[in-house]
Amino acid sequence: MPIATVNPATEETEKQFTPHSNEEIEAKLSAAADGFAMLRDISFEARGCLAVSAAELLEAELPDVARVITAEMGKTYAAAKGEVAKCASTLRWFAEHAEGYLADEPVRTTASESRVIYRPMGPVLAVMPWNFPMWQVMRFAAPALMAGNVGLLKHSSNVPQTALLIEDLFHRAGFPPGAFQSLLIGSGQVERIIADPRVQAVTLTGSEAAGRAVAEAAGRALKKSVLELGGSDPFVVTPSADLDRAVAVAVQARVQNNGQSCIAAKRFIVHRDVYDAFEKGFVAKMRELTVGDPMDPSTELGPLAQRQGRDEVQAQVEDARAKGATVLCGGAPLPGRGWFYPPTVITGVGAGMRVHSEEVFGPVAMLYRVDSTDEAVKLANATTFGLGASVWCNDERDRLRFIERLEAGMVFVNSMVVSTPELPFGGTKHSGYGRELSALGIREFCEAKSVFVA
Repeated sequence: MPIATVNPATEETEKQFTPHSNEEIEAKLSAAADGFAMLRDISFEARGCLAVSAAELLEAELPDVARVITAEMGKTYAAAKGEVAKCASTLRWFAEHAEGYLADEPVRTTASESRVIYRPMGPVLAVMPWNFPMWQVMRFAAPALMAGNVGLLKHSSNVPQTALLIEDLFHRAGFPPGAFQSLLIGSGQVERIIADPRVQAVTLTGSEAAGRAVAEAAGRALKKSVLELGGSDPFVVTPSADLDRAVAVAVQARVQNNGQSCIAAKRFIVHRDVYDAFEKGFVAKMRELTVGDPMDPSTELGPLAQRQGRDEVQAQVEDARAKGATVLCGGAPLPGRGWFYPPTVITGVGAGMRVHSEEVFGPVAMLYRVDSTDEAVKLANATTFGLGASVWCNDERDRLRFIERLEAGMVFVNSMVVSTPELPFGGTKHSGYGRELSALGIREFCEAKSVFVA
């Protein structure tokens, strides 16, 4: 796949890049090792000042950065500005909290002194996707750099300008040379870099197939890996829910980021007592959404990021239709230039349909009717994924049952699933392992060392 910016709204190639040569890759690996030797010895206070400087640069340049993101992957300009602002606030969060997260932990033993200390591992390879081209990177980079690690970024080939922008951001903020570098390479180079002795760990956000490949390579090299993979998140609505609020948030939860989010709600599991009202309101609001130019302030849904992504969504919808599902709205690519796909709602989904078992990475919602809390839990868990879950429920007993029994790394009650630096982010089952963000996330790429002084 060429390394290039191809605008999803116009299908025009705006900029192409030459992949890094073997000599350039070697120079970056060497610079990463040297950068780690410097950054690890810088105090938390000094690292925090550098992170805040990066945040200030992002905030000052927010409109221009957001335009690059929109041009590369098609999200609305408003959403892109929100992503950049979130990255800046997360840099500030870890600048303030990293030292506390990694503080020595005294432990009572028979020794006169014993404690657990956390120390950085070294260069970490980050293999990142295009859907949140800055946020996905920053939720790794902010805690990793504040811990004293350095980053090597292999970004998706369709967002090269964002990748280089992030590298330049940390350079201009004053981080040591080699502290964060972007590698313009294809996926075929990843295994080689994981095997390099200077690289100590790898993190990936992406597909299940990519996760398996990276985990296998990391396993052969006996290196730490963290994987955040796909999701088919349930959105459960019970009779005790605030139905109007649930409908409004359901639309946002499905079409956020043009429907291209691993934590987007995808399977809407609704109790029969409120199903008809939910379906009516949900379909009406999905039909009302404005699809168009992502730079237009009135646009609510832009194009999908890549042609093959749009074609895959259409193939999944057609498979469901052919096997007896009913398409209530949408269901076909929009005519004209750009990879636009309309808000789509499907009912009558069952086993054997691709949309029932696969992640649908576009603005397509599947509606299910259930008769009880137990049936809702069973259906929600009937997937190989286990990333997030949203539950709409004001009955305390039912709420606790959902929290305890849903097989997901994150359960949000009366809210859509979101990522925030305060809480661990990650999944179970085929949605991956390890955590990003919070104290758990910053410790993923630290060595926990036991100290015992007799």
